[in-house]
This record gives sequence, C-alpha cells and structure tokens, in this order.
Amino acid sequence: MARIREGYRGEGPGAFTPDGCAVDMWDRLKVREEPDMIALGAREGARTVLELGCGAGRVTHALVERGWEVTAVDESPEMLDRVRGAKTILSTIEDLRLEERFDVVLLASYLVHTVEPESCRAMLDACRAHVADGGVVLIQREGIGWHDELPRISRHPGGSVSILASDPIGDGVRAVRIEYEFPDAHWVHEFRCRPLTDREFEAILAESNLAVDEHLDEHRTWVRALPLD
Repeated sequence: MARIREGYRGEGPGAFTPDGCAVDMWDRLKVREEPDMIALGAREGARTVLELGCGAGRVTHALVERGWEVTAVDESPEMLDRVRGAKTILSTIEDLRLEERFDVVLLASYLVHTVEPESCRAMLDACRAHVADGGVVLIQREGIGWHDELPRISRHPGGSVSILASDPIGDGVRAVRIEYEFPDAHWVHEFRCRPLTDREFEAILAESNLAVDEHLDEHRTWVRALPLD
C-alpha cells in the first residue's frame, strides 16, 4: 500500500494513493462537467490530451468515448490499473519528462492548490513543457466560495459527496475533510490545500511562463491558460 503523505489521510475499503484518495471510490464516482469544459476550452481541431493526475480514469474514459487521444499520467499504479483506452504513464506530475507535446494539457482535481509552492510550480512547469504550439493548458481551480458555507453536500449517481470542513491551519493552508457515502461503502478523505487568490494564481502561472486566457465558467473554476512565449 502507498505511503500516505503527512497531513493526508484516507479511510474506507480498498487501496489509497499517497495523497489519501481511495482508489475504489474514484473508480465508481461518475464524471460531471469536466468533458464539456475540456471541449469548451480546447482549440478547434485539437485531438490529443495529456491528463495529469488521471486517477482511476473517471475523466479519461469520457474523453476517450468522445474521440480524444489521451495520455493519462498518475503516480498510483492502483489507479492506473483502472484506466482503459488511453496510454498510461506511471509518474508524479513534477517528475514527468516526455518528448511529446499535446493540444491540451489538463491539470484538474484542484491539484494546482497543492500546499508546497515548489510542487505547484513544478506541476505548472510540466504543463508548460508538454503543451504544443497553439495548444492550451486547462486548469481546474477551487472556484468562488469553494471553502464557504460548509458543510455542503452534493448528490452523485449512486451516492453523495459531503465537504464537511475547511479549517485554516496557518501559512495560508487549510485542512479539508470530505466524506463519500454510497449504499454499500463509506470513505473519508482528509487533505491539505493552499487556496490561491486570482492575483496569486496569475503570479504562479507567470513563473512557469503561462498566463490566464479565459475563465470558462461563472464560478471561475475552469481556466484556460496559454504559454507566454
């Protein structure tokens, strides 16, 4: 079983990733707006996607069904074992070094809010290094009010997701607790994140030679970024 990072915890049946995500849970959780946002943010004629942090293929499979050529990257072999129809690569995002370039580089699942600024910078460097000329980087952020009005429950096919707490613990970092409830299983995920203001987000993008081109939704959750050079 993967060694869980300090400050992260997973509880429930099955294997867990180093950041405390439950493999079995992500394998059953259904895709939501992600494929539509990717289609909206991509340039006309785009065909190839580099999905960074693909997990069990929740988004991957929907993209493949729509005709995208997907290269799916994750640090968890247990997650990658669930992915079908895409080229898979076992790697951390920070350490990824591919010769290929892609029409769309996708950094979803709020990974841009990782606690360590150096890790965030390395992830964005990987995005910049792998986007093709004329391509786009699509980033999923914690949108407006994501940490407010808790607890907050959302219904999913077959289950529910409850964001129960987001507590400041110092240095701009928050401790988050989420529970996933299905008729036959219950999972808990506790993790840490660093919320970014628009100004902070734009600044860290610029350090990786990226810039915001457009917000794709009203909550400013989905961002299209372009290379600066």
